[in-house]
Amino acid sequence: MPKTIIVLPTYNEIENLPLIAKALLELPVPDLNILVVDDNSPDGTGRLADELAATTYPGRLSVLHRAEKNGLGPAYIAGFKQALRLNADYIIQMDADFSHQPKYIPDLLKAIETHDLVIASRFVRGGSVDENWSFYRKALSWFANRVYTPLILGIRVYDATGGFRIWRRQTLIGLDLDRIRSSGYIFQVEMAYVASRLGFRVGEIPIHFPDRKLGQSKMDIRIQIEAALRVWQVRARHSSLNPSMRRTQIYHEA
Repeated sequence: MPKTIIVLPTYNEIENLPLIAKALLELPVPDLNILVVDDNSPDGTGRLADELAATTYPGRLSVLHRAEKNGLGPAYIAGFKQALRLNADYIIQMDADFSHQPKYIPDLLKAIETHDLVIASRFVRGGSVDENWSFYRKALSWFANRVYTPLILGIRVYDATGGFRIWRRQTLIGLDLDRIRSSGYIFQVEMAYVASRLGFRVGEIPIHFPDRKLGQSKMDIRIQIEAALRVWQVRARHSSLNPSMRRTQIYHEA
């Protein structure tokens, strides 16, 4: 039976964490586990995660504590490497704030059977975003993902900035996670581009993306603009990759 680990980065998610953990671990998915990667949240999210691991979900929820908040990319890289060491067959990445809805996880697990990476997409046919988004925000996000990024990078991925994804174990090993340099939201684009350049099968399934209900969003317009500009940097860094350059060995470092 395949083992699935959900890598859940947290920073000040003390309201959402117990709710998302309950929703995830009640899914009818065999051998589903959570790895919380907490960046020393000032609100005590890390301590709460330890309590959930020890008392509520022993053996199903574990915690990786990081000393400081230094970007989404490093948090995910640390979580991915830990999930590989824990012998995960499938690794899911998602946010803890319910903008990535747990109900789509069975669909992701079905789609990964014929792909190496599957992105839960807001911008493929059937996907949608929160109805309260302004026209400007919808247009900017649609253009960035459907036009700008695919055109520059030459990939058929229509939600390259989306952070709700499932990976095969061998895909993450093959990427060579030490190649990935981005720390902010451009990390998602870099990961998708490297996977595509290395010849992995990338698919997308449609989802609805609601805004978070609890806590504060970490995304703003400055971050979006910076990510758009860094697409060129990602192309320059990885455009020479090809399938022969996949990594074959797992990560053994502590």
